[in-house]
Amino acid sequence: MNTPHVTIIGAGLGGLTLARVLHVHGIPATVYEAEPAPTARAQGGMLDIHDYNGQLAIEAAGLMDEFRGIILEGRQAMRILAPDGSVLFDKPDDGNGGRPEVQRGDLRQILLDSLPAAAVQWGRKAVSTRALGEGLHEVTFADGGTITTSLLVGADGAWSRVRPLLSDATPEYTGMSYVETYLFDVDTRHPATAHAVGSGSMAAPAAGGKGIQAHREKGGTIHTYVVLRESLEWFDAIDFADGAAAAARIAKEFDGWAPELTALITDGDVPPLPRPIFALPLGHRWERVPGVTLLGDAAHLLTPNGEGANSAVYDGAELGKAIAEHPGDIETALTQYEEAMFPRSVEFGSIGAELHDLDDDDAAAGLIKLFTEKSD
Repeated sequence: MNTPHVTIIGAGLGGLTLARVLHVHGIPATVYEAEPAPTARAQGGMLDIHDYNGQLAIEAAGLMDEFRGIILEGRQAMRILAPDGSVLFDKPDDGNGGRPEVQRGDLRQILLDSLPAAAVQWGRKAVSTRALGEGLHEVTFADGGTITTSLLVGADGAWSRVRPLLSDATPEYTGMSYVETYLFDVDTRHPATAHAVGSGSMAAPAAGGKGIQAHREKGGTIHTYVVLRESLEWFDAIDFADGAAAAARIAKEFDGWAPELTALITDGDVPPLPRPIFALPLGHRWERVPGVTLLGDAAHLLTPNGEGANSAVYDGAELGKAIAEHPGDIETALTQYEEAMFPRSVEFGSIGAELHDLDDDDAAAGLIKLFTEKSD
């Protein structure tokens, strides 16, 4: 029996990795993506791709040379600051770390470039799915079109339209939100802030679960994530359409902090953007349903801990390999994939969880311990 054509919903990193691994093994797949084009929106910030999951997926996709070409040298440097700007921890990038940094958009592009031109269908937003019986499923798109498939993979993120075929679980607000800002041409226009952030990543945690995190991206850009533990209603009361007023309101939560740190909020070159953090229950799983499965955030949406993108590409690679290992026996392939993925998602999702249980006064010390253990 031949392996059926694989239908993948979502052209994020996980879905594209699956498509690429299948392509390497000569298995046809089509990815349906809601965005109208690959350049329709910015693709997020920096990713540290780990040697124990993310890089293994890239190797399975046969793209290690291309991956090495997009690594931003020096970005594994990490420093932790106190609110007054003093340096509590400073680890340079010595080139020996197992977590090289790349831009998410660059990684997505090398995956896209590795696929046949027609493998990704753009502007095809899935709005619903339904079971037809005997392992067949129908996907309905926003344009009114439908497809029927015998092998459906939901790689469509937090609000997956495929997940309801398998599970009633929906993401819930974690009580934490990020507010994103960007500073451009930082070494010339914001030298004090550039010096504070350093050459890689910077974190300044504080009481109440709040803090400021920043990554130095390519082209003299600093991408900032302001962390606040407030209700959704608290954020709804801020008029983010008025960028200056919103930045001032967010910065008020950091009164008394060093100006080179608060400048990451007040001097942003784009309006601040709220990013509420939702998550699925840790250990989310489902009973085997013929002809359909999930990967990445659709399967196990995590509280941010550096594992989300790595988990997604690893899922994609492992699912692709399982399908290739069991041609004509899709249920065995999906069972093998899910039985390994469920405990793995708990393991990866638990990384860094101890930080959420720290006393406020121990936030910086706990973060330093975590990064020290990572570097050992």
